[in-house]
Amino acid sequence: MKTIQLLLIMTILGLLNQKGLAQEITNPKGLYDPRQHGYSHVATVPANSILVFVAGQAGTDAEGKLSDDFRTQVRFTFENLAIALKSKGLQMKHIAKLTTLVVDYDAEKHKILIEEGKKVWPDEKFPVNTLIPVPRLALDGMLIEIDATAVMHSNK
Repeated sequence: MKTIQLLLIMTILGLLNQKGLAQEITNPKGLYDPRQHGYSHVATVPANSILVFVAGQAGTDAEGKLSDDFRTQVRFTFENLAIALKSKGLQMKHIAKLTTLVVDYDAEKHKILIEEGKKVWPDEKFPVNTLIPVPRLALDGMLIEIDATAVMHSNK
């Protein structure tokens, strides 16, 4: 009887999870709340999920041109991630992990990343994010690059 109850509970939880996001974003007690800096500490992905990896996206417009303005590049970077995810039927909320590379990182760029990140994730369910300051990126004038790992439900 307990086995049947357990299976029923697991099935119900599985069905509920299928209606929402595959990943769970958390900030455990005992660690400071990182949301003010635009990220979360932990993302948990269930075994029945499909991972979608998006290559590092730059802040280029549709013609591949870069603005000299950091905020503009951040906006285009997020838009480019969203376009890549949309091609798989996903949205920015499906991202579990980001890696952010920023040229000549400083407090002003930190502030801009947080402000623009809050526009993308207004509920502050930020993905896990590793930010790496770098001296240069692949293209001349490229100030930011972000890669993403997103999660979608498996149909199995």
